[in-house]
Amino acid sequence: MKKNILMAVSLLALLVLVTPSIVNAQALSSEDIKAQIVKEWERSKAYTIDYLNTMPANKYSFKAQDSIRSFAQQMLHLAGANVFFMSLATDQKAPSFPQDLEQRVSAQTKDSVMYFVTTSYDYAISAAKSSDVSKWGEKKKLPFGGYEETRYALIIKAIEHQAHHRGQTTIYIRLQGIKPPQERLF
Repeated sequence: MKKNILMAVSLLALLVLVTPSIVNAQALSSEDIKAQIVKEWERSKAYTIDYLNTMPANKYSFKAQDSIRSFAQQMLHLAGANVFFMSLATDQKAPSFPQDLEQRVSAQTKDSVMYFVTTSYDYAISAAKSSDVSKWGEKKKLPFGGYEETRYALIIKAIEHQAHHRGQTTIYIRLQGIKPPQERLF
């Protein structure tokens, strides 16, 4: 009997403690989620520009290993994927990037890389801002691999992809004896 009373009092105390936080919790609206996605793209753009400005212009062709992309190619790949994923996710008109952008020697200068990367982020930000959130649950078929994902998942994958490739370039910068930019989580 004492055990049951102690259990009941404990549960009541827990309920009293938890109820105010449940009552005060607010649901996120689709516009809140959209605003956060835009904020993430804006933060990612600023962070990537820090990386582009940290690597010396004469080291953009540097490769950490012969069999992998150069710093410039990593960043051009990031830019192309930003445009690819966001155009697929939002159906917004994408900027026209050459198919072989990563391989074009003329695209691998600091000025050119900066142009393509900032253009891709500006596009991603604009596409996120102007996209119809009510369609983010719709599934889209990718033109490779037989994958099918929601528009929202494609946006998240675009954010993940650019972070992955920016992160890979950290070692390129460190191998030049340079400290990479401080992380920007917020």
